[in-house]
Amino acid sequence: MSEVDPLITKFDFVLPRGLVDESGQVHRQGVMRPATARDEIVVDKDPRGRGAPTYRTLLMLSQVITQLGVLTRVMPEQLENLFTKDLAYLREFYNRINQQGDALIATQCPQCNHGFDVELRLSGESSATP
Repeated sequence: MSEVDPLITKFDFVLPRGLVDESGQVHRQGVMRPATARDEIVVDKDPRGRGAPTYRTLLMLSQVITQLGVLTRVMPEQLENLFTKDLAYLREFYNRINQQGDALIATQCPQCNHGFDVELRLSGESSATP
């Protein structure tokens, strides 16, 4: 993913495994929007997230995921059923679209000690992705 256009208000994604709902239906394709200050306020006010960083993540994701499969409203309780691979994917996807740019990791060549940045890529993302 290259530089994020600040005018884009939604981003499509596909979960590696998918959210399985109570009827057994798998939801993989979704849409996420960038987070707002209001989202942070909603998460801060929810008592379920106090002292539980992972649940805070589910609360925030439920605010910014606008669609997942046929679900147009995703509740934190539904996200409790995510596979850990999908939760990791959504965390990284959230971070990427809210950083307003590439996720770069500073690294160093072990042979010459030259420092450089490497772009962090989502699992399954090709280098041809715009």
